[in-house]
Amino acid sequence: MSEQPPCVFCQIVARQAPAAIVDEDPWTLSFVDQRQANRGHVLVVTKAHFTDVRELDPDTAGALMRTIVRITQAVGATFPNQGMSLWNSIGPAAFQEVPHVHFHIHPRLHDDQILQVYPGPPVNADLQEREGIAAEVRRHLRQGREDARNSTGRTRQLVSE
Repeated sequence: MSEQPPCVFCQIVARQAPAAIVDEDPWTLSFVDQRQANRGHVLVVTKAHFTDVRELDPDTAGALMRTIVRITQAVGATFPNQGMSLWNSIGPAAFQEVPHVHFHIHPRLHDDQILQVYPGPPVNADLQEREGIAAEVRRHLRQGREDARNSTGRTRQLVSE
């Protein structure tokens, strides 16, 4: 069995690796990214190790979003920008380099050419295709609710359909 390399973000949270800390609370830590395509690029990570957002519990997810909002407001007010990008990737195909939940907060400037989303113009799906996609996601959400109800005897309050 191969040993996993230590998680650099866990090391930063534990103060075992250097970082320019911006802010922290009981659930999250924010620090300046080493790579500064535009000055002010900050990362927000969960203090507990989660590989990606699909693993988050509701309390950690809520705390993470609150921190993202606060840090985005601060970065946007502090550094020159003509917009902001919030960026999260899941898995190697999406270029997730560190398998620990983290969001990039990027001040953006026109024509900075960072975070090019599409390699070319994407194809627009017609309403029928979009409705089919929505139905598939709703089916999965319903199944999740039923699984939760069957496993706990009760259902958490979820976003209504």
